Parts: sequence; C-alpha cells; structure tokens
Amino acid sequence: MDIENLKVDLKERLTGGRYEHTLRVTDTAIKLAENFGESVENAKIAALLHDYCKCDPLEDMKQTIESDSNLPDSLLSFHHELWHGPVASVRIEEKYGVTNQAVKDAIFFHTTGRANMTKLDKIIFLADYTEPGRNFPGVDEVRATAETDLTKACYQAARNTVRFLMEKNNTVYPDSFHAYNDLNQQVFGGIENG
Repeated sequence: MDIENLKVDLKERLTGGRYEHTLRVTDTAIKLAENFGESVENAKIAALLHDYCKCDPLEDMKQTIESDSNLPDSLLSFHHELWHGPVASVRIEEKYGVTNQAVKDAIFFHTTGRANMTKLDKIIFLADYTEPGRNFPGVDEVRATAETDLTKACYQAARNTVRFLMEKNNTVYPDSFHAYNDLNQQVFGGIENG
C-alpha cells in the first residue's frame, strides 16, 4: 500500500481536524508497535484507516450495516459514534484491497474494544485514546501506563470509557463490557480482585 497516496486520499476525505487526529494516532500507534513488538506496518495501516468512515453521512453507514452480513445489525441500536469503525473495516477492503483480518479487526474494534483483544487491537484502541491531542480526565494516567504495560493501559481506558458512558446514562455497547471484563481479568487475574 502506498502510504503517501493514502494520506492524500484521507486528507480529501476527512475534515482537517480529523485528518490531524489520524496522523497523531498513527504516530502513537507506531511508537506502541515498536515498544511492544508488533508489526509497525500493520499498526500504521490500521491507524491511518481507523477513522476512514468517520465523516461519512450517517445514512450511508446505516445502509452498509444493514446490507453487509459481516456487520451486526445490533450496531444500529447504539450511538452512531460506534458505526464508523465497523463500516470502515468493510469499506477499506472495497477501496484499497485490505484483506489482512488483523488490520480490519483493529479498525472494527478501535472504539469499543472486545474480549480477547490482539496486540494490534490494543495498540489501535490505545493510540486512538491517548494520542497527544486528547485531553480529558484520566488520559494522562493511561498514557503513563502505556509506556510499560499495554494491557493495563487498555484496561484503564476501557474502565474510564464505561464509567463515563454510565455516568452520562448512555447505553454501553456489549463489546465494551466484554473488553473491560476480559482486560480486568488479564490485569488482576480473577474474580476476587478486591
């Protein structure tokens, strides 16, 4: 894949702020991949394409969810902010021929996480959460943890996200709960963690 041509496409497709966010996520993902022994190439491609559909019309994303058998219809019952990752995981194959399932999964789950996240899943999830332009309560703690412990940092990010959504009385997509529970077990090692 020609990265420079991809960046040109993304610059035309995304808003200025979203494009700059994408570049910061990519830089963060590359550093995490280098730190934790993951394919830098896969991290770079997944990070560049993670918000590929973020600026698409909602009706277009809805039609893709309804028509593609690889996407769960249940997405439509949750906030549309969750749609762009799964839709992008389908459209990048159509547009760029991306068939690497690990890359597609990292894009699909970058907003919600999931149980049994791969290292690449964790890197994209965390890079999106901690990129330098992000500024919200708890992000500095997650950034600091991400220096040495990828799984614990993902647990902190998942915990913060679930807590934030619940405090706002928002629904929480099931994969977010599954991610939290699985990461909690990985970090704390079992049911009785005090």
